[in-house]
Amino acid sequence: MAEHTSSSITIEAAPADVMEVIADFDRYPEWSGEVKEADILTKDDRGRAEKVRMLLDAGAIKDDYTLEYTWTGDNQVSWSLVKSQMLRSLDGSYLLAPVDSGKRTEVTYQLTVDVKIPMLGMIKRKAEKVIIDRALAGLKKRVESAD
Repeated sequence: MAEHTSSSITIEAAPADVMEVIADFDRYPEWSGEVKEADILTKDDRGRAEKVRMLLDAGAIKDDYTLEYTWTGDNQVSWSLVKSQMLRSLDGSYLLAPVDSGKRTEVTYQLTVDVKIPMLGMIKRKAEKVIIDRALAGLKKRVESAD
């Protein structure tokens, strides 16, 4: 089984408010940093994204990839790579846990990345950590600055 990297952050908002931002793929370029475009390709029967195409520009790594999303209840979403030019796998999840009677949310982000080019495991883990930390910081800022 592949190694993964995970990290958590507490956001000053209810889980439903956090998930609303996570599920709003059209606005990812506004807060996620490396994602320059996000297009929902298919939706499930509840109107949630099932397949999303993203254009990534992370300096040395540029890619056009598609992810497939699985929604578990109202507090968890996971994804896996469908197709990519540079990535072999990109599997991850957000798990939301209410804190303080649901006024705050602990968000745990887990990610496993594998690229098609050879790369040392410790370098991959460091890249995963950077991606996770930037995503959590961007998510926190976006949710907490929402009106």
